[in-house]
Parts: sequence; structure tokens; C-alpha cells
Amino acid sequence: MEHSDELSPKTNVALIVGVTGMAGISLAEALKSPEALGGPWTVYGTARQQKPTWFPSSATIDHFISFDALSFEDTLQKLSPISQHVTRLFWVAIQVRDTEESNIKANSVMLQNVLRVLNSSKNSSKLRHVTLQSGTKRYMGPIFDPTLGVTKLAHPDPPFEEDAARLPYPNFYYALEDIVAEKGHSFTYSVHRASIILGASARSFYNMLVTLCVYASICGHENLPFRYPGTKYTWEHLCDATDARVLAQQHIWAAVTDKAKNQAYNCTNGDVFTWKSMWKVLAEIFGLEFVSFEEEEYLDWVEMMKGKESVWEEIVERHGLNKTKMEEITCFEAANTVLHFEFQYVCSVNKSREYGFFGYANTLKSVSMWVGRLRDMKIIP
Repeated sequence: MEHSDELSPKTNVALIVGVTGMAGISLAEALKSPEALGGPWTVYGTARQQKPTWFPSSATIDHFISFDALSFEDTLQKLSPISQHVTRLFWVAIQVRDTEESNIKANSVMLQNVLRVLNSSKNSSKLRHVTLQSGTKRYMGPIFDPTLGVTKLAHPDPPFEEDAARLPYPNFYYALEDIVAEKGHSFTYSVHRASIILGASARSFYNMLVTLCVYASICGHENLPFRYPGTKYTWEHLCDATDARVLAQQHIWAAVTDKAKNQAYNCTNGDVFTWKSMWKVLAEIFGLEFVSFEEEEYLDWVEMMKGKESVWEEIVERHGLNKTKMEEITCFEAANTVLHFEFQYVCSVNKSREYGFFGYANTLKSVSMWVGRLRDMKIIP
């Protein structure tokens, strides 16, 4: 992969905002790898809460900082000591609110506060590039906003491509893109639009993999059939996903590659799968019988999982897992939306390849690896 000649050893300092999420952990691991583009890197990782006990030792960041990006005062206090050292900002943070308008407000304030501190003294600021984590909601609109749920949101025909026009709905991804693309900045930027992210964390919103793992674990614990809660359409049609390691590599590639700057890129594994094939893999991983989809037996798993919090507590206790609350690590309603799409949920990665990024992963093998990581971290049994 082509990269800039401006980079020299020991000059690159990364600030990962959201380091305890799926993308953040993989970014920390990738940046500290001896093979990292632009390395060696000094890595600062930040999160709202303190570093969790399950945070993997493989993510050997140099400094962990806890602060509230919604508060400019806290952001200023915690980031000022490093603000004139950071050369690359990796933005993988997100806060989720009840409505998309609230998402726009909260996430915009967080990004603006951090950028304000890092650029507080333009003459001495070393910030050269900002990578912005985004997602396919960019193409579908605020699909998780209950106030808009009754509306049939329009979207471009898949596969989704980066030059698709913005939709006439509120979307916090649009707001964040506008913030980093604003004229007058001394830094360049890149936008990274992931599909369903596969990674290992207990602190990620919309964590589809952990949600499926918790469901499978409860089915096993209570001797319930491992039934597919989606539709026949999604069972049979194509979907794609994004391995957090591929996503991390794309972030780093864009951060140090001149040709890649000021662009948006889809990021997927480069393959597709059906939920039928995924269900077979999950059933095997968790030692459950594969149950073929029966359309007449509709399963409302959102309703089914209500009240299962105590069951998850039993599972955590029985297997000696890190203490987590089911409602904090799962996203059954959001996952239910994905499993009821009436279109093939796939993105084109042609642009990313044309610009020089060729990262890929085998999605079904990726799932097995990440479940193993989640088990090693004692997040799931």
C-alpha cells in the first residue's frame, strides 16, 4: 500500500477516542503492531469510563485517559497535556440517544469539543489527519429512531456506494462528516463506513455479535431451540459485515496515505453471507442444534428476551464471567431491525480498492475467531 513519505519514526502520536469499543480495541492492537503503517506509534486511548477489567493485554496503549467529551471543561482538562503532541485523531466514539436529533446534538458536541482542544493553538498543533467512524446508516437513514419508525425510509439500491446522495432525514453521520470536512481546518480527514462490525467488546452500542452470543447462550442454558428471529428474506438473501481488524487497518491506511485523504470509504470484509449460513456457524460454535427457518413460526425475540436479565446473571455466575448486565451489552431491537430488512444489505468496496486499500476477511471464519476472543475476555461463556 502506498503511504506518505512525510512520516518518520517516532513522530506519530495517535489519539483513539472510544478505545474500549470494538473498533477502538482493534485500532489499539493494530497501531502497536510492529507492522503498522506509519509506525512506531505512541497511542493514547480514551473512554468515558475507566479501563475495564476485560480490556485485552494485546491492546498495549501507552496511556489511557478517561473523560467526558460532552463536557468541554473535562475535555480541556484531560486532553490539554497531550493536545500539542497528537498527529492523528481516530474517532470511533458514539453515544446513542432516543431520537436522531438527540444523536446529532450529543455526537456533534463531543467531536467539536475534542477538535477544539486539539486545535486550541493552531501555530503549534501537530494534528494532521482525523479518521471518522461512520456506518451504513449513512445510506438508510435513522432506522433505529422510534419517532420515525412508522415511516418507510427510502434508500439507494444496494450495493451502497459512497457517492450516494444524502437522504432527507436527520442523520448524525451527516453532521459529523460536515464537522471534519469544514473548510479552514489544518488537517485532512477520512470517513469509514462500516457494515455490521464483528469485534470483541462489552462496551459497544449495536453490538450484533454479542447480542447473538447472549441469545445463543440463553437458548443453551434453558434448553430452548436456537430459532432464527428474522424473516425468510434475510435468511436467504445476502448481507455483509466488517471485521474490526479490517476496519482498523483501513483507518490507519487512510491516516498515513496522501492519496486517501478527504474521502469517504465503505469498509466491509469483501465477501457476503446469508443468515442461514451464519446460523449454522453460530449453532456449531455454541453446541446447539441447527434449526431451519420456518416462516409460519414467527419468533418475536425482542419480546422473548424481556425478563431474561436474571437468566443472563445466572449464566455469568455459573461460568465466572465478568459482571455485565444483559441490557447494557445487547441490542435486540436494533438487531431485529437488521434481520427484517427487505433488501440485500451489502456495500460496494470498489472505491476503497481503487484508492489502494485491499484489507479483507472471511466473515464466517471471522465470527468464530471473535467469539473465541469474547470467551477469552470472559464476556460470554
